[in-house]
Amino acid sequence: MTLILEKPVEQSAVAQTLSETPRVERSVSGQYAAIEKPKRLDALTGLRFFAALNIVFFHFSNPLWFGFMAPIVNAGYLSVSFFIMLSGFVLAYNYAGRAREGKLSKKRFWLARLTRLYPIYLLSLALGWETFLSERAAHTHGMFLAGAILTPILLQGWIPEIATFGNTPAWTMSAEAAYYMLFPWAAAVKQPKTRAGHFWRLGLLWALGMIPGTLYVIFNPDHIVHVDRFSTGTWLQALKFTPIPHLASFLFGVMLAGLDETLERTGWFRVALGLFGFAAIYSILAYTDVPYALIHDGLIMPLFGCLILGLAGVNWLSKIFGFSLFVFVGESSYALYLMHFNLWNLVHNSGILPKLGLDKFDPWISYGILIGLALLALLLIEKPAQKALRKWLHV
Repeated sequence: MTLILEKPVEQSAVAQTLSETPRVERSVSGQYAAIEKPKRLDALTGLRFFAALNIVFFHFSNPLWFGFMAPIVNAGYLSVSFFIMLSGFVLAYNYAGRAREGKLSKKRFWLARLTRLYPIYLLSLALGWETFLSERAAHTHGMFLAGAILTPILLQGWIPEIATFGNTPAWTMSAEAAYYMLFPWAAAVKQPKTRAGHFWRLGLLWALGMIPGTLYVIFNPDHIVHVDRFSTGTWLQALKFTPIPHLASFLFGVMLAGLDETLERTGWFRVALGLFGFAAIYSILAYTDVPYALIHDGLIMPLFGCLILGLAGVNWLSKIFGFSLFVFVGESSYALYLMHFNLWNLVHNSGILPKLGLDKFDPWISYGILIGLALLALLLIEKPAQKALRKWLHV
């Protein structure tokens, strides 16, 4: 599984928010104007780190190791749904105003996203060379060829059988690429005149997001007696790993940014939203038995929205997640998320930990290695490559 991804929230999608210095940008009319960037959303960047780490735990741990947090780790796939929504929110937080005014250059936006995604994406595929070799035995010749061609160009996610080709979490980048293509039009949608209009719009998207999972539960097309995180099936693969079932989450995030504009940054209301979101998600995961197909994406959508609105405010809760160390490692969350699967396999297949006598500290030392390598990838590859590409492409 996987998120969104985008970096600490846009360099996750929020490194677009990290600088408050006005910059000069050419508008679609060809004129230049100073663009004032929105204030940074540090708390969401910090939360991204914990969400990405939870995906690592989900893939490579026993949830029971984590005590009362076991339900969260066991449902680590939800972090991916959160990433997708957060991506839509942060992009809209940064760009929706310009899009509604007709000042957002689509070409410039798409190129900027490409420079953001592609360097680490290619690195994550290169790290999966062993996985690539094993894919040949797992697929027909035609599907292997399709995976080898479509994965480097971010199109593998449209075919369920090869959505995780070469790197399990990379399917989300295929989905994000599609969402980025749609974003300029979604962000330009006229804002409702009332707060109630925002809620109606979000409610409609929530209902639409529930349709794929609901249909799966009703018809059970894979004929699985009890569907859970370990189940597999053609239709379940499509539900989990293809762009369309998750589109509502992305658009929910985009439209949530509109509601965010109507709320005060300070005050108790955002704190209450954040705390309610955390408590409600935990309660559902720990104390209910909601069908996997429903909870996988759509059902939790409004609660993720509460988390985002709560941490996008200025309050004691956002200060906790905006702690400088959390923000620092949070900026590497995109690299951690996208690289962790193939890096883990490389480290453990190499046998280096037993050779160094460090296997007795596993898996905890492996988690540390992954975080450290993600930070190095951020500093030595992601940022320099993005800077070079943007200079070359004049973005």
